[in-house]
Amino acid sequence: MAWLPAPGELLPAAGTLLAVAAVLAVAHRPLGDYMARVYSSPTHLRVERAVYRVIGVDAEAEQTWRAYLRAVLTFSAVGMFVLYGLLRLQPYLPYALGLPAPSADLSFNTAASFVTNTNWQSYSGEQTLGYAVQLAGLAVQNFASAAVGMAVAIALVRGFASRRSGTIGNFWTDLVRGTTRILLPLAILGALALLAGGVVQNLAGFTDVTTAAGATQSIPGGPVASQEAIKLLGTNGGGFFAANSAHPFENPTPVTNLLQILLMLLIPFSLPRTFGRLVGDLRQGYAILAVMGLLFAASLAILTALETAGAGTAPQLAGGAMEGKELRFGILGSTLFSAAGTGTSTGAVNASHDSFTALGGMLPLLNMMLGEVAPGGVGSGLYGLLVLAAVAVFVAGLLIGRTPEYLGKKIGPREITLASLVVLTGPLLVLGGTALTFAIPAARASTIGSIANPGAHGLTEVLYAFTSAANNNGSAFGGLAADTPWLNTALGIVMLLGRFVPIALVLALAGSLAAQVAVPATAGTLPTHRPLFVGMLAAVTVVVTALTFFPVLTLGPLAEGLL
Repeated sequence: MAWLPAPGELLPAAGTLLAVAAVLAVAHRPLGDYMARVYSSPTHLRVERAVYRVIGVDAEAEQTWRAYLRAVLTFSAVGMFVLYGLLRLQPYLPYALGLPAPSADLSFNTAASFVTNTNWQSYSGEQTLGYAVQLAGLAVQNFASAAVGMAVAIALVRGFASRRSGTIGNFWTDLVRGTTRILLPLAILGALALLAGGVVQNLAGFTDVTTAAGATQSIPGGPVASQEAIKLLGTNGGGFFAANSAHPFENPTPVTNLLQILLMLLIPFSLPRTFGRLVGDLRQGYAILAVMGLLFAASLAILTALETAGAGTAPQLAGGAMEGKELRFGILGSTLFSAAGTGTSTGAVNASHDSFTALGGMLPLLNMMLGEVAPGGVGSGLYGLLVLAAVAVFVAGLLIGRTPEYLGKKIGPREITLASLVVLTGPLLVLGGTALTFAIPAARASTIGSIANPGAHGLTEVLYAFTSAANNNGSAFGGLAADTPWLNTALGIVMLLGRFVPIALVLALAGSLAAQVAVPATAGTLPTHRPLFVGMLAAVTVVVTALTFFPVLTLGPLAEGLL
């Protein structure tokens, strides 16, 4: 078949996939169990107690969902305010490298982006931000936003696991533990591995060199390896350089490319084990893991097939659609990275999605439209799929007469309403933001002037931007100059709503579940650990989320790819 790799490419392609699968399989159990112990441990480390004293919180106090939500919103609001201030005061900070402050609208967009774990970048990193902002602003939020996502996921898990307590834990404890015991140690190890692989780590600023042709070129440096590790591990995605992980200083070799893919997938694919351990039934974790793996594998297989087949004379002569891809990574290295970056909420890229084939470029878009649950971001993927699991058992109750229960908790009108609102938030923001961009005359005029490729492809560029923002992914399709007042403001608002509206609804769902008494399974209870439920949950995920966007896809990538 035309899309199959050539015989000489089968071994490295198979080796790459086997290496990813093997590492994730080996890490799943110990890392998942470790994270379960972190969030259920009754003891606090000395450094953690010191943090609690500084911020003035009682780490032992249990919180209702409302108190937990207030803490999440307060912490995130303070983080956004501080980051916005750092961006606007950049010229007065050390290691500013002589760079001016970003504009007010770009600063708002960037602050919203990093606080919401989106890391959308409407700017060129090495030409816009100095080291102080990168380290004290962006890197800090890379840790903080990832820890918030994990905390919310654990709060929802506690809602399922609790026995009418009415409380879902303590946000400050979850935040600090997620940072000090999970993200920070793994990020240090990841940074050392990337540094050993050739990723840059210095404070050298810009170095002027003379090229072989006699011209002068300014070579940027920076603390890249440390930023890169948490960018990937926390499914953040913001690149130190404009080219992101296609830049040789961020991702120099196929080995570092493989390492970066593993960092993106490590925590999301281990959290189902944590879920199973905390609810006291590992089989439930395996079912969630199976759905994540099934959707991820399907996306990767289809994307690789489309990019390898690459219709046209030039792609066929090249062995596939190589436009926009790095030769040092090849097609599989690019498609695997793309599936990982958009299947999680990382948004990092090592190739130009704008240069993918028309139908191939639709796959990263669909990964985000699924709600990024395959396997999703750190925390957000797990709580997103658990919400869909609640929808699935409710649908099963309607279709086959099973009792709408999940893990002993009734999925009644209140629970299904909250779950439905979580599912609908993304499509509303994506379609609404895209529609307003073309409906408001001033917004349409500035946006059309920013589109490199008009027509169906141009619509895809705008649709991709709002899909990336609403789902807190941060990857860019390319071809859209998004640094305009309208897009900076609109995308920033969509990022904030796409992050905190679902979080509020998820925490409300957690509180509702925590207040219930667990009911024993009966003959009418649908087993949620068997292949039947795995298939049902995967189907619900595709039907309820992705098909919502089918009409607009027919105007963009489908129209372009099928013509």
